[in-house]
Amino acid sequence: MRTIFLVILLAGAAMGFGYPWYVTNFSGDEMGTWRVSDGGAFRPITVALSSADEPVRVLVDMTAVAPPEFARGRTALTLTASTGGRTVLAETLSFNEAKPQERSPQLREKIYRDEAGVITGIEKGDYTFVVGPGDAEGIQIRSVDLTLRRGAGALDPRLQPVGFALTAIGFIGLVLSMRRRKRDRKPDAEPARPRWGRDARPDGGRPEQ
Repeated sequence: MRTIFLVILLAGAAMGFGYPWYVTNFSGDEMGTWRVSDGGAFRPITVALSSADEPVRVLVDMTAVAPPEFARGRTALTLTASTGGRTVLAETLSFNEAKPQERSPQLREKIYRDEAGVITGIEKGDYTFVVGPGDAEGIQIRSVDLTLRRGAGALDPRLQPVGFALTAIGFIGLVLSMRRRKRDRKPDAEPARPRWGRDARPDGGRPEQ
């Protein structure tokens, strides 16, 4: 049973955690990465897109000088994408769930990635991406990069909750099966010796005075 619950646990972890991470970071083909800020002013980036690129996933990498504290309810960066005077994407980036990546072990700088969203219904034309500062304070930004991925896979919202449920079931089942195995390994208590016969106690089973 332990093997079955372990397989359930691993399958749930893959669906609940590995699948969203893979879809966000690796699905589709990378179109390119553009530097939108070197720690100072932000500059807009214009990219030509067509229906063949759809859907396009928009990712933002922020490099911070020191590990920042991302407060909930605060916005580290903002992003808008527009074409022909029409806004097709507007998002605030908090980086609350971003896991830091090291640029170099010798440097204190950490890279944080957040997803701004996915652009669909793309018509051929120039799309302008504008990244700007949010209302969060105390974040020492070294640089900000914009990454676009064409043909990005869409995250199925049904799979992640199922993955969480399987992870919980597998973990609980694994713990219970291990506890049961430990209990089964306990040696049986020595049976009481009979009061009469060849194996009788020398004192006849009388309690000691």
